[in-house]
Amino acid sequence: MMTADLRLTLLPGCSIVIRANNEEAHIGRLLQGIAEQTVEHVEVILVDSGSTDHTVEIAESFRETFSGGGRSLQVIHIRPEEFTFGYALNQGMAHATQELVAIASAHVYPVYPDWLERLLAPFADPQIALAYGKQRGNVHSRFAEQQIFHHWYPERSQPRQPYPFCNNANAAIRRRLWEQQRYDETLPGLEDLDWGHRLMGLGYAISYMAEAEIIHVHNETPRRVYNRYRREAMAFKRIFPDEHFHWWDVLRHFSANALSDLAHAARQRQLTAHLLDILWFRWMQFSGTYQGYRKSGPLTWQLRQTFYYPRGMGTAGQTPARKIEPIRYNE
Repeated sequence: MMTADLRLTLLPGCSIVIRANNEEAHIGRLLQGIAEQTVEHVEVILVDSGSTDHTVEIAESFRETFSGGGRSLQVIHIRPEEFTFGYALNQGMAHATQELVAIASAHVYPVYPDWLERLLAPFADPQIALAYGKQRGNVHSRFAEQQIFHHWYPERSQPRQPYPFCNNANAAIRRRLWEQQRYDETLPGLEDLDWGHRLMGLGYAISYMAEAEIIHVHNETPRRVYNRYRREAMAFKRIFPDEHFHWWDVLRHFSANALSDLAHAARQRQLTAHLLDILWFRWMQFSGTYQGYRKSGPLTWQLRQTFYYPRGMGTAGQTPARKIEPIRYNE
């Protein structure tokens, strides 16, 4: 019988689709992390939606790194006014040649060199349509968002989870299933949840791999947090039209989550440092959610500018020890 470790070494290569806009501070670290992966045959596809900084130039500087040996890198350009998460992914997927396609945000980076191996391992089961991995913040992440990461991305893997939650900041899918079910280009967000929901409806499964860990860099202003949750609520209402979110839900969820965060911060002796950012983050999260539920209508260019191109651009638990050294990134 084939062991899990042997199955990992026999996995084929993959394509990686990365969505980017003005990510010069992060794209180099992600590409370095991909270059150090133990999966050798990797096709990187960067979908850039009109970056005005050095994102594309930094990516192009990795062409030699990804040339030969079954590795490649290409940059696909789309116009800012065309962008939605679903549209950018569909454009990248259309250029992918491998059956397994990993998806990553440009402002994440893998912790370990076996990130891709672990992320792709569940596809040994032919019923797995999508796998996603653990996310953690860095030293600049808001305390409340760290708690969200720990809640939604626990330390223990779940080979077949019973709900459609997933996140395309760190995920992988089967290309042949994408050819049958493409991403919804009209949603302002949650295209990953929508895709997973549809595939589970067709009898496929979703796998969560805690060992496929990435660092997700968010250092958002209150307005950006508000807009992120607003657009996600607009999308959630489209995907699950029977769901509702009222003003008393805002107060109930804000109070419960803020108090939980404050208690965790106090136990970690970080309450003074994080008191204000816990309160504003949770308020923006749930007030944005409420406003998103109230909004209806098409995703206009004005909303795209608000959501995608803003001006200025649970408990943690014990992290299991890994027998592999983390990637050492260049500063």
